[in-house]
Amino acid sequence: MPAKRIIACLDVKNGRVVKGVRFEGLRDTGDPATCALQYCREGIDELVMLDVSATLEGRLASLQTVERISSEIDIPLTVGGGVRGEDDAIAILDAGADKVALNTAAVAEPAVLQRLASRYGSQCIVLSIDARRVNGGYQVATRSATQTTGQDALQWARIGAALGAGEILLTAIDRDGTLKGFDLALIADFSRALDVPLIASGGARNADSFADALAAGADAALAASVFHDGLLSVAAVKQRCRERAIGVRP
Repeated sequence: MPAKRIIACLDVKNGRVVKGVRFEGLRDTGDPATCALQYCREGIDELVMLDVSATLEGRLASLQTVERISSEIDIPLTVGGGVRGEDDAIAILDAGADKVALNTAAVAEPAVLQRLASRYGSQCIVLSIDARRVNGGYQVATRSATQTTGQDALQWARIGAALGAGEILLTAIDRDGTLKGFDLALIADFSRALDVPLIASGGARNADSFADALAAGADAALAASVFHDGLLSVAAVKQRCRERAIGVRP
């Protein structure tokens, strides 16, 4: 069985790493390239950079920031934010990203996943799903979680995977930045239904919360606040996972 992954997320706005709660109240937490290099040194398995204001501002994620980060690290980098179609995705990959994440653009035109997967391979295409709890279920949210589409999140994940997305980045909006722990029921439901790797995001609290998410079926667990604020180290997370017999990378 492949080792589980621990991933740090760099939410970027105006060239700076920011973090908030449920996508709101953003605060500055550092320089993207500096943060990326530090995480790499600490043993993080992968990095995700999301330009959180790009879609709302009608622009692509900063390619300069992507280039700066990719030049500093030797681990996989996924980039998303403001991707409007194939040309934008290609620009992100050309700037140094190993994978490109699509959310709003994929919802608007699902076939873009198929075209990109055909060109670059599914391993480069990540479907990012922001899931909001609505009436006991989960619906897809787009445009930096400012719009709820009414589309069932799990159904959309299945469609996206069938079209060629090689990985699903699942963010529980209601848990994002709250330090309340991952939404384990949501993770378990998606894990059972999908045959592509699942990255769990939203709500990391302590080392056990990462282990809980991985035990619930996630292939990787992603966090921002607990790492940015120094509440938790990558080493502590991996050590706790090993203590619970969850295989993680060295």
